[in-house]
Amino acid sequence: MKIFCVGRNYAAHAKELGNAAPTAPVIFMKPATALLKEKYFFLPEFSNNIHYETEVVLKIGKNGKAIQPQFAYRYISEISVGIDFTARDLQDDLKEKGLPWEIAKAFDNSAVVGEFLNAKEYNLQNLNFHLLINGEQKQTGNTGNTIFDFNFIIHYISQYFTLQHGDLIYTGTPEGVGKINMGDHLEGFLENKKMFDIEIK
Repeated sequence: MKIFCVGRNYAAHAKELGNAAPTAPVIFMKPATALLKEKYFFLPEFSNNIHYETEVVLKIGKNGKAIQPQFAYRYISEISVGIDFTARDLQDDLKEKGLPWEIAKAFDNSAVVGEFLNAKEYNLQNLNFHLLINGEQKQTGNTGNTIFDFNFIIHYISQYFTLQHGDLIYTGTPEGVGKINMGDHLEGFLENKKMFDIEIK
């Protein structure tokens, strides 16, 4: 299983971090060990500023290479909502030095994903999702506001990497990212359905 992530796919989020809107998808990867398999996330010792980034997650249902955009929807089997945890302090330092920032994005347990739903039952171009922290809404988004839609993302990734059954694609986060703290309770929703429920320790 591979985990692909799309950076800066919502213009308002790119702006809040001081980044220009991209002209092509910004792709990075997380290893399988990044997938959080428990109901809690332990704050790592190497960062003092772990940020949540709530995203719609696609699960790939069959293998494909060089997929054309008009056929890309056929490769999406399930959808969910997840979090791309980011060590923002490490990322900012590495970006300033012009260095790769995998350690800020791909560390153990940095990829939260909720339960999966049948993608065929939803309009993937108009999905509402949101994040509650301690019962307060912190992030809200709609997939219609992405810079690059799901079909183009799959097309783009598959030019470089063979997509395989079970691969995950985190499709980008809207504005409103922020720091998590010990004791926080995070709940992710797709439309009005709760997808995940985790605690920060």
